[in-house]
Amino acid sequence: MSKQRHFPLIKKFVAAFALLVLVAGCATTPTETMLAVPAPAQKYAAVVIDGSSGRTLFEANSTAPRYPASLTKMMTLYLLFEALDQGRVSKTTLIPVSANAARQPPTKLRFRRGETIDVDSAIRAITVKSANDVAVAVAEYLGGSEDAFAAMMTAKARQIGMRSTVFRNASGLPDAGQQTTARDMAVLGTALRARFPQHFHYFSESDFMFRGRLVRGHNDMLGRVRGVNGIKTGYIRASGFNIVTSYDADGRRLILVVMGADSARQRNDHVEALIQRNLSPASNTTTRLLYAGEQ
Repeated sequence: MSKQRHFPLIKKFVAAFALLVLVAGCATTPTETMLAVPAPAQKYAAVVIDGSSGRTLFEANSTAPRYPASLTKMMTLYLLFEALDQGRVSKTTLIPVSANAARQPPTKLRFRRGETIDVDSAIRAITVKSANDVAVAVAEYLGGSEDAFAAMMTAKARQIGMRSTVFRNASGLPDAGQQTTARDMAVLGTALRARFPQHFHYFSESDFMFRGRLVRGHNDMLGRVRGVNGIKTGYIRASGFNIVTSYDADGRRLILVVMGADSARQRNDHVEALIQRNLSPASNTTTRLLYAGEQ
């Protein structure tokens, strides 16, 4: 009789224990979430950095070699900002445009040989229009030649912690030897924001007036997502559509890099998705990337 009374209790205990194990297992097994990627795996790279702690919040192929395209101009501007702060140039300094600078392919402001542009306008021409002719003019003015300036760019990259980047020109136009990584671009974006807060506002401008006409920019993330305040886009056929984005709102600071997207619109959609995911990350989840062609 005693055994019969205890048997139901034993069954209840076993059932309760099994349920506890099941619940514990569910609690420790990560939930997989899907993230559509607007690029094939061989081109895509991305990283999201917490601007306050420096912690990596998301990364994919972040140290794989990629072509920077016009993200290159971020370093051109870094060296120009440095020259400004050191007093080697002022915002009214006139930079001459050489024949070499004038013959650069678009995008450009279509300067002619012998014309000049002041430093303030040159900064806007590079940040907003991504003008190749102006980037080369700046390089020649500060470095003596574009090749010498590219060597200065690479040296500065090493100095600020960009381990895998080599610059061959100041514009980002195609060159097989000019390579970087998403992580290095995040380092550069972070350094520009931290080192030159007095100049960072240039990266938030979406247009500017030049010689009586309105020059519009390429960075459609500006004004699209609250908190986005820069910084630079880039594209060549070999790279796909690249972007470095700065986010600063509600006490949160992020630096995001996306490289290799199939279109500017898809790239921007992806950046917005990364911002939202990393502002309010789901706990105990893993992310599965669905590359273009797999979706």
